[in-house]
Amino acid sequence: MTEAPEPPSRPTSLPRVGVVLAAGRSERISSITRGGSKALLRLGGLSLVERAVKTLLAAGVESVVVVVGHDAESVTAVVDRLDPGRVRAVYADRWQDGNGASLAAVEDAVAGEALFVLLTADHVFGEGAIDRLLATGEPAVLVDPSPVRDAWDEGTRVQVVDGAVVAFGKHLDQPAIDCGAFLLPPDIFRHQAQAAGEGDHTLARAVTRLAQERPLRAVALPVGCWWQDVDSPADARAAAAKLRASLGKDADGPASRWLNRPLSTRLSMVLVPLRPDPDLVSLAAFVLGLAGAVLLAVGQGVAGALLVHASSVLDGVDGEVARLQLRGRPQGALLDGVLDRVGDAAILTGLGLWALDGHGPGPVLALTVAATTGALLSMATKDRAAALGLPPAPERALGWLLGGRDGRLLLVAIGALVGAPIAALAAVTTTSALSLSLRVAFLRRKPANRTANDVAEPAPGAPVASE
Repeated sequence: MTEAPEPPSRPTSLPRVGVVLAAGRSERISSITRGGSKALLRLGGLSLVERAVKTLLAAGVESVVVVVGHDAESVTAVVDRLDPGRVRAVYADRWQDGNGASLAAVEDAVAGEALFVLLTADHVFGEGAIDRLLATGEPAVLVDPSPVRDAWDEGTRVQVVDGAVVAFGKHLDQPAIDCGAFLLPPDIFRHQAQAAGEGDHTLARAVTRLAQERPLRAVALPVGCWWQDVDSPADARAAAAKLRASLGKDADGPASRWLNRPLSTRLSMVLVPLRPDPDLVSLAAFVLGLAGAVLLAVGQGVAGALLVHASSVLDGVDGEVARLQLRGRPQGALLDGVLDRVGDAAILTGLGLWALDGHGPGPVLALTVAATTGALLSMATKDRAAALGLPPAPERALGWLLGGRDGRLLLVAIGALVGAPIAALAAVTTTSALSLSLRVAFLRRKPANRTANDVAEPAPGAPVASE
């Protein structure tokens, strides 16, 4: 498994500045915040304010202003450590009046911007949830058109007319609610001041006044993405569960989906508060694989099988930890891919050395070379296809052939457990060859709307896929 790659270069249509509202006090969650700021509540290894800031930076926003109020010193200390020069805190003198008053504190900080993105710190977003909102290029709000009942009861409802939001409020009897993410123009500060003059210091009233003058586009939460408003201990548990559930991949084969992920995601959630470097986790998985290879080479099948499978499980943790911490890097993906290839070769060589006991060297050598070649080519074809921008093969379906890394290591572990290294090498060779052949056949199909000339070399530094 690999760490999530960095986002592509920032499109010019994205807002340059982001604002995170982290000033409020929440009594409903005080049992776990102990009177401190809710923005410092940690989920998946990051505090809510860190996750909001990193979400914006990962999406391509250049700088972020965090509005602090309650427990301002503690929140500011966290913000100051994030990315000096790109992230800073601003104190809202009247934060106790409401989140509209907190918004007013950043008027000078966003002066000159045609649009800025606003997030509330207590809203957690899944990967890619705000990308469509940021690319809208006009005032907009992210809405959940079909929220669950509890979210609808607690959320700020929105009135949508012809694709635009014209009103916000908990009193509305509308099916959609806002997700706490907005793309706003500077006019919002004029409307906030007017609402405050009427005695209403809520953000909902400010954006309602703006929407009445200039409707905000309703941007639906992308299909497959999730969000969670964290207002209570139950909400915090729900957000943690959603974070863990989001660590799986659509392309996961049956070995990962049913054997590895249930273990690796739980391990990742336990480890991530320690903020381990994903590269160190990759190295740990590699060392486990090498240890398993040595045990296989000396005929210790059961112990070798356990270490090989443990290496396979840990191989998922590096990418999961990187995604939880929003710190994926192409360099980490490269290191992980190299270590995986060396580890595969070592494990299959260990099987081959074990198989020499009682078998002729010729057939064993041939099987070992064939299995290793199949493992390396499997990775090479996926990487090259991603680099060339070819339509991805149906990896989830191909996963049933156990030709991916998770499947290969499972076959090795099963063969080792039953004391059949030759059978394990033969199985890896067969499944690798079959899945590789089907992948190449799929990738060579020419889509009707594309020609060979349409396929260009990747841009320098473009991230590539990995098993």
